[in-house]
Amino acid sequence: MTKKTFRLALLFLLGFHLAQAQSIDVLRQGIHRVLQDKSATVGVAIKGPNPKDTISVNGNMQLPMQSVFKFHLALAVLHQVDQGKLDVKESIPISKETMDTYGHLWSPLRKKYPDGAKVPLAEVIQYTVALSDNVGCDLLFERIGGTEWVQSYLHGIGIKDIAIKHVELAMQAQWDRQYENWTTAKAANQVLQSFFENHNAMLSTQSHDFLLDVLKGTKTGKKSIRGLLPENLVVAHKTGHSGKNDAGLTGAVNDIGIVFLPDGSHFYISVLVSNSMESDETNQRIIAEIAKLTWDYFTER
Repeated sequence: MTKKTFRLALLFLLGFHLAQAQSIDVLRQGIHRVLQDKSATVGVAIKGPNPKDTISVNGNMQLPMQSVFKFHLALAVLHQVDQGKLDVKESIPISKETMDTYGHLWSPLRKKYPDGAKVPLAEVIQYTVALSDNVGCDLLFERIGGTEWVQSYLHGIGIKDIAIKHVELAMQAQWDRQYENWTTAKAANQVLQSFFENHNAMLSTQSHDFLLDVLKGTKTGKKSIRGLLPENLVVAHKTGHSGKNDAGLTGAVNDIGIVFLPDGSHFYISVLVSNSMESDETNQRIIAEIAKLTWDYFTER
């Protein structure tokens, strides 16, 4: 290679990397425009196929998870399945008294089995993750040793910026407790990536494929990550929502997930909207607009 050819190649590479940096900055600027007039604290983490396609906004802030932690719980449960301590085919007894205890909380399981039932573990996981069921959630915590065990499991696999202190029944009994179940947007993306790309270190192939299908079948959050994306797009995600307190404050509207691109690649996105005085519609729209900006970035460049 001549010196002239080398210089031209070097200039091309420098120009390519500069253009890429400018492009990711355009995405960052778009996210800031979405957030600039919102009365909310928002953590964002995005990671694409190329390691350089990684950005965050308030990515290290500790923000409440709400039901997002049901994905982390499912990972811990399936880890015990892989260890032979549990079996996805085993039946979990749910009494009518238990159903009644959760009468004020969201539970499609209670609607299906109002008088109680013996429900296969696999079905409890599906309801807990895809439908964000609170009865199923707390039964799973009880089955594997409580919140402390799940938190310890997550820390053990390298997910450090996360705390899980309260089950759903306890968390929803006192508003401030939701802030003790926290994650960062970066840590949410980290667990998504570890689950999807390094699953052999976390779960068996069978457990991984089962949970991935459950995440792809999530029924909640249709106006969040999925809100402005193509209708038939595959998204594996988990949502969380606190509702509003008497002052009109929303503690959390969250969605974290894996978005699959037309070329077969994917990106990870975690958006945590916290302490918001905006309407529920606006909170979901924040997530939807950030997801759409990210989709455009990866599909139009």
